[in-house]
Amino acid sequence: MMQSVVGDVPTPQGCGVVLKAARERAGLSVQEISQRLKMPVRVIQSLEAGQWDQSGGVVFVRGQLRSYGRLLKVDVEPFLQQAETVVARPAELVSHSHTPRFQYFFESFKRRAVYVVLTLVIATPVWMALRPSSGPSPDAATASLDVVPVAPRAGPTADAPPPAAKPQAAPYVASMAPLPRAATPWLSLSFKGDSWVEVNAPDGRKVEHALLRAGDERRYAQGEVGRIKLGDATAVDVQQAGSTVDLAPYQRANVARFTVSSEGSLAPVVD
Repeated sequence: MMQSVVGDVPTPQGCGVVLKAARERAGLSVQEISQRLKMPVRVIQSLEAGQWDQSGGVVFVRGQLRSYGRLLKVDVEPFLQQAETVVARPAELVSHSHTPRFQYFFESFKRRAVYVVLTLVIATPVWMALRPSSGPSPDAATASLDVVPVAPRAGPTADAPPPAAKPQAAPYVASMAPLPRAATPWLSLSFKGDSWVEVNAPDGRKVEHALLRAGDERRYAQGEVGRIKLGDATAVDVQQAGSTVDLAPYQRANVARFTVSSEGSLAPVVD
């Protein structure tokens, strides 16, 4: 009996045989199943042969089996539950693109320092232009040299009230405090279940390649993300600029692939 293994997860015995028998009873070929599920022919053949190591990771294979079972109206959950009961320890995946804590704080400090310097460069000329000068007051009286000035009166007359004091203008103060940052990230991923995720920068650099668990969350700034691949799109909520993104246009089976432009528009990935 053939049994293929991915990590420590064995293939549910009989699952591929049941799917193949249901396909043949329905009078469908492998190519027709491939077109309906939008999966490569080799993936369908691997599922029926029980060769999980040729169909991708465990998370992908389970989603593909569920899609295949729904198409042929075959309940594959007992087979998947049978496989989960014999799992000794899931394969451990380590993300090699995680940013160290020290590097994260250093980059954050560097951005704040640049912001403070730019604020000083902009605010200092404004403050210098608005500060009161040490020269003669603009309210000082002037007179022509050809006219003899009239001697000031000894005091105010009974009919004329004394002049009111001119209010002093309040000085301008330039604030050096940084502006508050927006509480809502530009793009965020919230995981309701386990899913493999691949996030690349616009230049192709890896930002995140790992299996994330339920309850995990990732946030990205504008221009930091160029392409995203979600292994199980049903387990991920995507928020962009505070709005929920519908992953249906970018989804094939349970896998969602889409690109993110610098302006924020999303587009499906064409294989």
